[in-house]
Amino acid sequence: MKGKTALITGSAKGLGKMTALALAGMGCDIILNYVRSADEARLLAARIERMGVRATAFQADIAVREDVDRLAAEAQAWAGDGVVDILINNAGPFIRERRLFAEYAEEDLIGLVNGNLLGVMLLDHKLIQGMRRRRWGRIIHFGFGHAGEGRAWPHRAVYATAKTGLVSFTKTLAVEEAGNGITVHMVCPGDIRGMNKERTIAEVTGERDAEAPRGRPGSGEDIARVIAFLCLPQSDYLTGNIVDVTGGFDPIKTTI
Repeated sequence: MKGKTALITGSAKGLGKMTALALAGMGCDIILNYVRSADEARLLAARIERMGVRATAFQADIAVREDVDRLAAEAQAWAGDGVVDILINNAGPFIRERRLFAEYAEEDLIGLVNGNLLGVMLLDHKLIQGMRRRRWGRIIHFGFGHAGEGRAWPHRAVYATAKTGLVSFTKTLAVEEAGNGITVHMVCPGDIRGMNKERTIAEVTGERDAEAPRGRPGSGEDIARVIAFLCLPQSDYLTGNIVDVTGGFDPIKTTI
């Protein structure tokens, strides 16, 4: 993967950080993105550069159209040849507090849809042109466990609607761009919380999670390994997949 450039949104911390480290370990140059975590992003960029690849960090909120425009332009300029080869759409607002749809403030409704669906589509639209010219690209969207089934998820109506809309877009874009050498997938993490998002599989092995059918908590490495595999050149026969990485956990059944 040496010479490939990867942009990972929301990557100063958490699952995005672990994904950035995994792709850097494969030889990719890394573009980090953050909203408020500037210090963490700078430290991570320095850590990645010590791995022998290039790294930078740009501030942008994917829920804000102007920020998406700016991030795309900055990423393409930094890539040198104007092409971002790999786009990992990790960023996406989520409100953990359970709410009925009627209880959402209008600005929260708009922010959730923009951050989880429209902003993702806009960033894809801007960066896919370079991938088409090179006839190679990898796009990964983030969902939630069982998003592909489109079931009702009470108290998560707005988030679930945005992500299930992204399911359809993922499958459609995968078919449209397959002939251009671009693959598109959605990775759907389980309920990985807190610092577990930045832990390895070895670090969580042996711990117990009563809600997880697998028996152990999920880790950031669980997600990063799947993404790394899907980004490989040899994974080009796979596209349009909705991949649940949940240890068997079903967030919808758990929260109803």
